Amino acid sequence: MAINAGTVAIMQPYFFPYAGYFRLLTRSDLFVIYDCVQFPRRGWVHRNKLKDRNGTDQWLTLPLTKQEQDVLIKDLLFTEDASRELSDRLRPFPLVSLDPEWKDEVLRRVLATGTGLVDYLEEMLQLVACRLGRAPWNVCRSSSFDIPQTLRGQDRIIEIARRAGASRYLNAPGGVDLYDKEKFAASGLELDFLPSYDGPFDSMLARILAERPNELARAIS
Repeated sequence: MAINAGTVAIMQPYFFPYAGYFRLLTRSDLFVIYDCVQFPRRGWVHRNKLKDRNGTDQWLTLPLTKQEQDVLIKDLLFTEDASRELSDRLRPFPLVSLDPEWKDEVLRRVLATGTGLVDYLEEMLQLVACRLGRAPWNVCRSSSFDIPQTLRGQDRIIEIARRAGASRYLNAPGGVDLYDKEKFAASGLELDFLPSYDGPFDSMLARILAERPNELARAIS
């Protein structure tokens, strides 16, 4: 698969991640959903924290089918009754909205779980990106490049970026200690990092309902 992108960012798909995550989307020519790696069960792919009625952070976890320990993100599936179960799990959280019609639209789409998790997560990321005024939607999935499973870590990222035709790889600031600029340069890639993010880490599910689009856009600028 050849795309010939300029700046590429690669990130696992998260469930309504914090605003800092979306800086990669707005600053890259191509955003690659990193779905060809093992599912991190204690990570943010299938869950996030929202405040309950007492103002305490609680986990909201998506209902997924049981899978083998080494299942890849791309192979994760919802349970058959995921929509009903997710509706029940949302009840403890008082999600408020400046626009009731917008809230209805968001919740309708949140509860439309379907079967494949990555399809769902991509739609939720696009929902937020559109709210932020992000267009066009230049996103693909790492699984589409068919990278050998023998390539791991930094080598896997480099190969994905190379196959995407990237000249520059942009990463979140937390990855500074994970990657070697000289190795990227040897593969014809400039390695760059976003500046540190100093904003709130609240889930964007709550924020797109409680804040106006222009306020959200400033949060990732």
